[in-house]
Amino acid sequence: MRPPLLLLGTLFIATTATPALAKDEARVTVAVTGGSLGVGPEVAYRATKKIGLRGNATFLSFSQSFGSNDLDYDGKVKLRSGGVMVDIYPFDGGFRISAGGRSNGNKGRVVATPNGPVTINGTIYTPAQVGTLSGKAGPKNFAPMLTVGYGGGIRPGLAFGVDAGAMFQGTVRLHDFTASNAMIRPQDIEAERRDLQDDIDGYKVYPVLQFSLGYRF
Repeated sequence: MRPPLLLLGTLFIATTATPALAKDEARVTVAVTGGSLGVGPEVAYRATKKIGLRGNATFLSFSQSFGSNDLDYDGKVKLRSGGVMVDIYPFDGGFRISAGGRSNGNKGRVVATPNGPVTINGTIYTPAQVGTLSGKAGPKNFAPMLTVGYGGGIRPGLAFGVDAGAMFQGTVRLHDFTASNAMIRPQDIEAERRDLQDDIDGYKVYPVLQFSLGYRF
């Protein structure tokens, strides 16, 4: 069963097995969410006191400089993802345990243009020989996610939420790693790519910390 269908199936089973909300209790929350996943719109539906369904889409772009071996890189990251979470409220209040998944379109690009001699895989190259090194990086398209947090009560009005957990995105692959000049040995370019890949292999689990502010009705 595909993950979205599994989430909907879980929601259906839970809604038929738990008490419904009273007429004066709010079901829908429309909010803006922001955090490590990015910033974007969020909509939540509280089906019963114990279970709800929540979806959002998040976006953010930023740059980060870093060093690897003898090279200084400029990294650019674009966070683009959207997903659905099943929220379990074990105590009928605001505390929730959530599981779901995201369509993960996050991607990055790295660029290095040396202005002095650099050593790549044991070989010294001049800036003219290197030109510009560049590559792209990205994870798999789907990532499961697990969080715990607080979604507020069930009364109409302003709503605040916070969730912390992890997105299990797997290996972030560095690909299309090339040099603008053809004066670097291919094996040296590949060695540099492998070193960069080793640097990003620690991001298989992406930390999640999101805040939301909206209105419940």
